[in-house]
Amino acid sequence: MHIQHDISLKPYNTFGIEAIAKHFVSVSNISELKEVLAFNEYPDKLILGGGSNMLLTKNQNKLVIHVNLKGIEILSENDDFVHVKANAGENWHEFVLWCMKNNFGGIENLSLIPGNVGTSPIQNIGAYGVELKDTFISCSAISLENLSIYNFDKSACNFGYRDSIFKKQEKDKFIITSVTFKFSKRNHKLHVNYGTIASELEIMNISNPTIQDISKAVISIRESKLPNPKIIGNSGSFFKNPVISIHEFENLLQNFPEAPSYSVSDKEVKIPAGWLIEKAGFKGKRFGDYGVHKNQALVLVNYGEAKGSDILKLSKLIQKTVFRLFNISIEAEVNIL
Repeated sequence: MHIQHDISLKPYNTFGIEAIAKHFVSVSNISELKEVLAFNEYPDKLILGGGSNMLLTKNQNKLVIHVNLKGIEILSENDDFVHVKANAGENWHEFVLWCMKNNFGGIENLSLIPGNVGTSPIQNIGAYGVELKDTFISCSAISLENLSIYNFDKSACNFGYRDSIFKKQEKDKFIITSVTFKFSKRNHKLHVNYGTIASELEIMNISNPTIQDISKAVISIRESKLPNPKIIGNSGSFFKNPVISIHEFENLLQNFPEAPSYSVSDKEVKIPAGWLIEKAGFKGKRFGDYGVHKNQALVLVNYGEAKGSDILKLSKLIQKTVFRLFNISIEAEVNIL
């Protein structure tokens, strides 16, 4: 383990934003993580995982700790279910593919989501009608206060839509080191009625899909809509889909009868933020080296050498315009640093 200085964070964030870490270290096990967290000479620390849910707007005059804990382990199994523990540094999509290879069902709809396993519970990642909490059993996390390891079960995590206790009461107090899941081994519960999965399967000429088929369909859909961050810098969906009351939705329909929605409860509906942003005229709009992706209005992109402050400025303009047009607030899903 070696502390480096004045290191570029461009390779460590999917937006491809240039920012300098005054101090940087990568840790590959719990002992190293505890050791570096105890360094008193670096009181200010920034935890870095897959770098997929962050927008760097300035240089980081902190000790940036890259959590690179690897490993996947089957803890227990029977004929129907399996419990799997994945360490925080495992790439999320590669973990999904590992599950598909082993015919473990439950997260196939979450294929191709950027980031690492360790950050997946923080915002309760979700896509196409499935959320992390649906297969989540528990996670282990190290306390930044006393360096002890704690276990959080599903109820303790207080999961919500793109939300958890790690974004609220316990924000910046823990580092997740591993996540344990419960997956099906047979009689998989398939989710094909959200978004365009069903039509994609039809194009693939598949009438009785497997979890592997669903994963392939989701990958195909996402690749057609979302830019590859290795080619065009982005963090996936920049904004959350807003949840509004039925009354607010009825008001929206008066002016926009075509507005799409998804039922959340008998009192609330979810509006696709991408539709709002596209309707506001931002889809495909480019401002020099940054802009809104041409195929998916939820995705803000760095075409080359954009600054994080440029993309932040664009996000605020989008929020302001959407609120002015629809009286609906949209929140950023990414962390602004």
